[in-house]
Amino acid sequence: MTHPGDMPKARTIPALLAEQAARYGEYDALIGDSRRYNYTQLWSDVRAFSKALMAMGIRRGDHVAILMGNKVEWIVADLAICSIGAVMVSVNTYVTGPELAYILRHSDAKLLIHADSFLKYDYIEILSSIEPLAKSAPMLTQFIHVGARGRDGSVSFADAMRRGAQTSESALNEMIAAVTPTDVAYLLYTSGSTSTPKGVQLLHHPLIENMWHLGNRMHSVPGDRFWAAVSMFWALGCENILFNALTHAGAVVLQEFFEPGEALRLISKERCTVYHGSPNMAGAMLEHPDRAKYDLSSLRSGACVGTPEQIRRVVELGATEICNVYGLTETYGNTNLTDGRLDPRDKAHSTVGRAVEGVEQRIVHPETLAPCQPGEIGEIQVRGRVTIGYYKDQDKNAAAFTEDGFFRTGDLGLLDEDGFLHFKGRLKELIKSGGISVSPAEVEEALMAHPGVEIAYVVPVPDPVKTEIVGALIVARASVDVQVLENELRTEMKKQLASYKVPRVYHFMAEADLPRTSTGKVSRAGIAGNFTQQR
Repeated sequence: MTHPGDMPKARTIPALLAEQAARYGEYDALIGDSRRYNYTQLWSDVRAFSKALMAMGIRRGDHVAILMGNKVEWIVADLAICSIGAVMVSVNTYVTGPELAYILRHSDAKLLIHADSFLKYDYIEILSSIEPLAKSAPMLTQFIHVGARGRDGSVSFADAMRRGAQTSESALNEMIAAVTPTDVAYLLYTSGSTSTPKGVQLLHHPLIENMWHLGNRMHSVPGDRFWAAVSMFWALGCENILFNALTHAGAVVLQEFFEPGEALRLISKERCTVYHGSPNMAGAMLEHPDRAKYDLSSLRSGACVGTPEQIRRVVELGATEICNVYGLTETYGNTNLTDGRLDPRDKAHSTVGRAVEGVEQRIVHPETLAPCQPGEIGEIQVRGRVTIGYYKDQDKNAAAFTEDGFFRTGDLGLLDEDGFLHFKGRLKELIKSGGISVSPAEVEEALMAHPGVEIAYVVPVPDPVKTEIVGALIVARASVDVQVLENELRTEMKKQLASYKVPRVYHFMAEADLPRTSTGKVSRAGIAGNFTQQR
């Protein structure tokens, strides 16, 4: 098909699966681990695992955690948990023992569904490190494992399925019928880089509705094939990719973890049409020695976050209608995105587009909440499809919402005269140089205007006089002499920026060496550490 079809009538996740199975039963829905499901088969397996959960005592409102890489079982378990009105707790696949103990305890998870390992992470050993679980996670009493090994008392995924056979179809149907659009479906934990992770609560219907609008902006159609190497525990995976595909009758093509050679093979073999990933993933595939061996002409659309130059890498890979996207876990994965097909090309890559339908957005002065004028930088605030709040954290909830119900994103941006949002960084990333605020995004934009600069990151550097000065980490283009480039940047920035915004120190690094978080994002804290070591 070349049109998006009709918006699903379903307002809950189980109703969505049933509706799509009825409408698009023979369409591919899920591909991974050498297995392939159409919509009829996926709904059948989700129902079977829903009965397994019920046989293990899981009921409406109970919390069930998932810890594994991008496996078919991740998707089946996720959808089954939500189908009986329980809450899916997503755990970072790169989790450490203390982080796992915190999430399992804070989330009140009753059951953990986990792989035995992922890359270098041995989950059985990590679980052993937080024993006794009766103390570290007192609500957690049951385990289902995927793979050869499980801890004592754990049930294999296959055995759990067999246990579910004792649950009647009528009992399952009653459980499904009790699910409402305003039930909590997901509890997703933020990274917790500056404090303990926050549990973001997301509801059934907004997950469906927001991703329908996201997919329409991306021109998703039935039969699309969504390449999914982004970790499913991350909002981009389990919110954006999964529900964009489900609402538009597309297929999720799982890659357990990102490796560029395997990504090229998988995209080519499965004729993937939609790219969901970071620009550095596209860069790694473009630079891979086997790139010429694979046909990626099937790629068409997709979503990523980056500078115009970074987004052009995804276009070069083949996704010519790529959309620049803005959103948070708390805002159901996205609030804004461009239209790679219809918007002017400069706006499609240099902005994050207009707010999607049903999302109300404003830019305000962070301290006074007075409205900003077009072109004026302020805090981005959102009302409409946003989280109902952080789990068991009233203090953070009070700080996160304004009195009139807008969610405070903590992000800086401006709206231009056409209503397009320009992302300008994080409030907490503002640099206070001599008491004056400097937006890193503004300085980065000026730096990246130089033809020798591939990427620029601006961070605060401690200074005994000004408290903080501006530091610039530069990824130079190939064959550029970095000493010459630094001299040119020092001269040019003095012409373009106010004196307090001009970078005082520079550091050059290859893109492959940039410090990253466990979710693959560039770590600004790690970048700042390079300057601290220099000084």
